[in-house]
Amino acid sequence: MVYRERRRRRRRRQTRSPSLGHYCSTASVDQHPTPLLRSPSSAQMSAQSKASITKNDYFKQDWRRGEKIQTLQYIFMKWMMCFFIGLLVGLVGFCNNLAVENIAGTKFVVTSNMMLARRYTTAFLVFASSNFGLTLFAGLITAFIAPEAAGSGIPEVKAYLNGVDAPAIFSLRTLFVKIVGSISAVSGSLVIGKAGPMVHTGACIAALMGQGGSKKYGLTWKWLKYFKNDRDRRDLVTCGSAAGMAAAFRAPVGGLLFALEEMASWWRSALLWRAFFTTAVVAIVLRALIDVCLSGKCGLFGKGGLIMFDVTSANSAYHIWDVPPVLFLAVFGGIWGSLYNFLQDRVLRIYNRINERGAAYKIVLALAISIFTSCLLFGLPWLASCRPCPSDTSEPCPTIGRNGNYKKFQCPPGHYNDLASLFFNTNDDAIKNLFSKDTDAEFHHLSMLIFFITCFFLSIFSYGIVAPAGLFVPVIVTGAAYGRFIGMMFGSHSTLNHGLFAVLGSAALLGGSMRMTVSLCVIILELTNDLLLLPLMMLVLLISKTVADTFNGNIYDLIMRLKGFPYLESHAEPYLRQLAVCDVVTGPLQLFSGIEKVGNIVHVLKTTGHNGFPVVDEPPLSHSPVLFGLILRAHLVELLKKKAFIRDPVPAGSDAFNHFSADDFAKKGLDHGDRVENIQLTDEEMDMFIDLHPFCNTSPYTVVETMSLAKALVLFREVGLRHLLVIPKVSGRVPVVGIITRHDFMPEHVLSLHPSLAKSKWKRLRFKLPPLVKLF
Repeated sequence: MVYRERRRRRRRRQTRSPSLGHYCSTASVDQHPTPLLRSPSSAQMSAQSKASITKNDYFKQDWRRGEKIQTLQYIFMKWMMCFFIGLLVGLVGFCNNLAVENIAGTKFVVTSNMMLARRYTTAFLVFASSNFGLTLFAGLITAFIAPEAAGSGIPEVKAYLNGVDAPAIFSLRTLFVKIVGSISAVSGSLVIGKAGPMVHTGACIAALMGQGGSKKYGLTWKWLKYFKNDRDRRDLVTCGSAAGMAAAFRAPVGGLLFALEEMASWWRSALLWRAFFTTAVVAIVLRALIDVCLSGKCGLFGKGGLIMFDVTSANSAYHIWDVPPVLFLAVFGGIWGSLYNFLQDRVLRIYNRINERGAAYKIVLALAISIFTSCLLFGLPWLASCRPCPSDTSEPCPTIGRNGNYKKFQCPPGHYNDLASLFFNTNDDAIKNLFSKDTDAEFHHLSMLIFFITCFFLSIFSYGIVAPAGLFVPVIVTGAAYGRFIGMMFGSHSTLNHGLFAVLGSAALLGGSMRMTVSLCVIILELTNDLLLLPLMMLVLLISKTVADTFNGNIYDLIMRLKGFPYLESHAEPYLRQLAVCDVVTGPLQLFSGIEKVGNIVHVLKTTGHNGFPVVDEPPLSHSPVLFGLILRAHLVELLKKKAFIRDPVPAGSDAFNHFSADDFAKKGLDHGDRVENIQLTDEEMDMFIDLHPFCNTSPYTVVETMSLAKALVLFREVGLRHLLVIPKVSGRVPVVGIITRHDFMPEHVLSLHPSLAKSKWKRLRFKLPPLVKLF
């Protein structure tokens, strides 16, 4: 009777709480409250985060029993995992490039041979049908096996490292489609790149390797149990993303800085060392495989490909009168980069409407882009006039049967088509041609302008189709054409050769689109192996980023916003300081008693999408209502599955420890775990009880309801929380008045509750576009 009366009193309370699960219920956000932490001291960080993975009695008991040998195993396994991640990502990156160069190279050789025989119609049909088939294959496996593999993958990984776990982004089928689909799509002459998919591939490899104890893939080795928490898995994914970028460009330091500057939301010195070790392994693996290719055992691959890229320019000295052309290039590079982001955003919105209609529409769209691309790549070189081969070239002219700077196309002997040298090559080889030194007289002004405009728009329309596609390489090749064209314009007023202008043009467009500085600078320097360009590179990146920031955001943030990822920025909007935490808490709060009826738990789990529930003790378990802790949905499902029930509402005591262990409450791999709908319970079991006390996190993070929402956001993001309990300012009320989740910090949610703040919403100082442009 006492228990029933307590239940009736609790139902009569009118409390407020957030509508949890708006994104969590569809995107399966990780269900650990503190997956990642960051603090000034790495030693403090290790102790704090280890103690806050689950924080229930089972974890505490298992932690106290830990021996020194287990700590050594944990440290050893961390470094071993980083080694294998670097090894596998390096191998995948090499094989990826090897496959693209040989598949695309064979296609170009066959087409060129038919051109030599003056069978132009047959050559076009072979070229277009090859691209059509490769794009069709990439679209089919992406649409029907792993739709999550479409696109770059960098926005998904970046959102995951911020705390958003979208479904199936790191599954085994996603990894397979990402590798095979990227090879097929890039080989199909689409203006897309491999760098973004390589970052996603590295993250997939790291996430799959960290599935300690996952029965789904047979990873049940007891040493892997140490990684059954969000913090260690996010560390591994960070190392994997750094390794992917390092493998894409053979830039180990650049890959590390890319993960630090663009990807990770939480960083610490220990992670820095492991990521550096991972990228170093990638560099060693690629260096060893390069030696194999130099011996001629890689088919058409040879020395091609960006991971083999080396454009050393011994004569890169510059003077003060070279700075004005570089400043001009940087300013307009920022403008072009912001325009690129604007158009890409609009095109992706249109593609989303088409793709929502089904897989058939996705594939038709991809095939239409493939046919359009083939027509342009084959038809535009006919607009260029044939140019006589230079007498002092170091390679055969015209180039027949291999990659090179001088494509014969339809020209007579002793002549080459400069536009075909760019279009009838892989993107990697086109960049190599543009970056090459001592080739100032190789390309015509009109050819370079045509190539720049074509790549600019094709890269925009090619991204967003149902295939793995990156943005880095298209922006690099487009920027190289832009830089070389600027170099041609200022050729008589500058001592820089056109190849160096192409390098700076790539940096300008990358800075204007990606809005990164340090990592891009190092990546380009590692690509070109030219340290003398560092001052000019820094100047170009800073100016282009600053100019582009006055128009819009970076391309990955725009894509994340289109995908609906609730990404938390590192800064709080000023209008959040005008609100208190209680101003955004909505909806009826779901509470559990310390000893709860099974039927009530099942009902709440089935009717709500919440992932965390406060546990409150009331008389007779306590003298007054008190917040005991927080219990997770996954832990409740585990209790229901194991049927750890008691017949009477009394504490279970120490007997509960005989039925469970700490491993039972660890994260269950990358899948979504068990569902309450799959658990069969009898009517008798539904009337029984569960003692929730041993399974609660007894030290959840809490804030007072009058705390500034901006301060709560900083705490939420910096500590890496999933749930933040709101407690009342005065005593005598219910001990918890709501729960704050990621959704409650989103501008859309806050401004929907307080529309009057929309006028005072802080915005960056950006130029306003004309109304006609906004309608586009």
